Amino acid sequence: MTPHRTSPRDTTTSDEPIHTVAAIGESDDLDGFRLVGVPVTAALTPAAALAAWDALGENVGLVILSPTAASALGSRLSERPEVLTVTTP
Repeated sequence: MTPHRTSPRDTTTSDEPIHTVAAIGESDDLDGFRLVGVPVTAALTPAAALAAWDALGENVGLVILSPTAASALGSRLSERPEVLTVTTP
């Protein structure tokens, strides 16, 4: 059976996982990502950043972090090597 593609650029098949994007940090730094549909979890404290990281779903493949959130998460980021992270300037 050939996978159904919805457009010429769609290379996914039904048995491939779909990954989503999430953002963690101060809303002021990340509000622009909301405009394109990225769910932003406000994390004003290190504890809130850690809680947001722990609450990420298994389908999250990319997390955008504010500098403060990235600093708070530190070595915890290596606990999920399958998740790509990027820190905003």
